[in-house]
Amino acid sequence: MYRTSSVILAIALAASPAAAQEKPSAEQLKQEAFAVVDANADLMGRYSDAIFSYSEIGFQEFKTIALVTEALAKAGFKVEKGVAGMPTAYRATYGSGGPVIGLMSDFDGVPGASQKPAALAHDPVVPGAPGHGEGHNTHQPTLIGAALAFKALKDKYNFPGTLVVYGGPAEELLASRGYMTNAGLFKGVDAMMDVHIGTAFGASYGLNNFANVTVQWSFRGKQAHGARPWQGRSALDAVELMDTGVNLMREHGYDPADARVHYVIPDGGKQPNVVPYEATVWYYIRAKSPEIVSDVLDWVRDIAQGAALSTKTRVSERVLSGSWPVNGNRLLAELVVKNITRIGMPNWSKDDIAFARAVQKSMGAPVEGLPTKVDPLSSDRQGSSTSDAGDISWNVPYVRMYIPAKPDGALAGHHWSAALGPATPIAHKGIAVGSKALIASVVDLITEPAALAAIKADFQKQLAAYPAWKTLIPPGSTPPIHLNKEDMARYRPALARYEYDPRSKQTYLQFMGAAYPPAEPATAIGKASNEPQPAASKSSIDWDWEK
Repeated sequence: MYRTSSVILAIALAASPAAAQEKPSAEQLKQEAFAVVDANADLMGRYSDAIFSYSEIGFQEFKTIALVTEALAKAGFKVEKGVAGMPTAYRATYGSGGPVIGLMSDFDGVPGASQKPAALAHDPVVPGAPGHGEGHNTHQPTLIGAALAFKALKDKYNFPGTLVVYGGPAEELLASRGYMTNAGLFKGVDAMMDVHIGTAFGASYGLNNFANVTVQWSFRGKQAHGARPWQGRSALDAVELMDTGVNLMREHGYDPADARVHYVIPDGGKQPNVVPYEATVWYYIRAKSPEIVSDVLDWVRDIAQGAALSTKTRVSERVLSGSWPVNGNRLLAELVVKNITRIGMPNWSKDDIAFARAVQKSMGAPVEGLPTKVDPLSSDRQGSSTSDAGDISWNVPYVRMYIPAKPDGALAGHHWSAALGPATPIAHKGIAVGSKALIASVVDLITEPAALAAIKADFQKQLAAYPAWKTLIPPGSTPPIHLNKEDMARYRPALARYEYDPRSKQTYLQFMGAAYPPAEPATAIGKASNEPQPAASKSSIDWDWEK
């Protein structure tokens, strides 16, 4: 679909099969790899912008995957699409023999987060549409940049080792990488490096995020006329009763620092004068440990049964997915951070800094510009956010690296304001340094067998401190690939006119008519003027019966 001429050129320049070359040092390999990354940096930024423009949400990332897998296939990677029963999941391999190093990331957007790039006020590309309100569009280009550099080195020097690149869809649904783990896609991998967008550049180790499970309960009752509700059995009543019970459980069941439970009602009936005979509620259950997740889940199941009994309805359950918390390996994190420190932060331009300041001022955040130093290695304090990558970290030595691809200052995550930066030159520069950190770490893992052996030994000690891993996904479960299908179909036609072709002579910002940097606002926009306002409390109906 997309030509990758600059990628192929960079590989050809780096990979002339010179005969009997002396064994290069790790430093030489890194320098040559960095040159390949630099040669392809503009294209990787354009790939990221294209993915941003597709605005695809979980399990509907078909254009994203077409772009990514074609780029890898044209570069010579063996690409397997539709792995683990998910059409938008893939695995791409280059090389042979050991060690086997994995690169992983996700790429889905956020419902309702449509936003024009670099705009300081809420200005959706398509009102109500999804968008990249977190910045996952930057992830796969970061992997591709490193993968192409690996291929260039491998072709030139023919050193042993295999690189495996993975794409896990639907991270915002917490829904893919548990299934990928259960399908055995990570067996034989010696070390895994995951990538996530951030406002800084670094990595950490230890427990990060909560374990999680996502479950839908569907109630079935009896339809009836709204004027004769006693003739029906309301499935919506059952959902509301269940939600009330769970909300009461929150007060007495678990410390909020240990567990979080939240829900939406994707189906609550069709119209008010029809007693709903079916309704569905969807829960995310997050907790510090898989044991607590299981305890909370059992309690919520009891509440669901109680709600069904109370309303004389029937209830069924579907576990959509589940994952243990991320548990990063210390020695692997140290190796990655050593390379991050060596590479350093991007060279921010005056426009980059002005843009960051404008975003921060607009959002009422501290006006700090962009960071100039990498983050030191840290041991994570387990937070309540979640990821579906956790299961990988209990099966393979794992580290998550965060790249500096957006300015700090968004009003919130999973929000339109978080989409202001991931399709700008800031993001492009974050992708480039991220690719360099990945390929430098791959070089170390391949050329230093003792370092990789120490990481694998440390990983076994790490696992010994916890119960043995076992999946939270019940046997026989299948990935919920139906999710978001209707929403994406609703918005695709309107979004299509804004899709960016990475071969374009224009940059994405030029294509969208966006100024960079935008004018710094005189005052903060603040949340109030950008969010829906509550309706007036007084009724607009005149109840004077004498008129």
